[in-house]
Amino acid sequence: MSDTWETDIADLLAELADVQSALLAVLTEKRQILARGEHEALASMAAREQQLLDRLQACHHRRQELLARAEAEGLPADSIGSLSGKLPPESRGRVQASIREAADRSRLLQHHSLTNWVLVQRTLLHLSQLIEIIATGGRSQPTYGNGPDRPSSGALMDRAA
Repeated sequence: MSDTWETDIADLLAELADVQSALLAVLTEKRQILARGEHEALASMAAREQQLLDRLQACHHRRQELLARAEAEGLPADSIGSLSGKLPPESRGRVQASIREAADRSRLLQHHSLTNWVLVQRTLLHLSQLIEIIATGGRSQPTYGNGPDRPSSGALMDRAA
């Protein structure tokens, strides 16, 4: 294997590490914005998220190109990890350590994304419950229809109120 393989893989992993770190910062900031309920600030994050998405897609494209080139040269082409296994021993350890770090950051990104998703879901559930309280005037309906009939609308929903 030529020295260009180590350089190409290391460059890819360095760019990926940079993008992952930036994405972790954005997800942390987004969680704080969600917790504070700052909807205007949340909307302004879309452009930054799109830039990071573009950078991640560029990393994926570079990875695909590296693996296609490896396949054309008869090298392992199923993953960057298996390709790095063919590097000279002195550089293999550094590259594989970078691959493990990228995988660890990827798992951390998944946890941050899940945390933000749960926060948004809880907010939606809360808003749904508030809307139901407003729509029914805070009066719950009997589960099986026993008891007196109550109007099903609230003061904000009724024209007569």
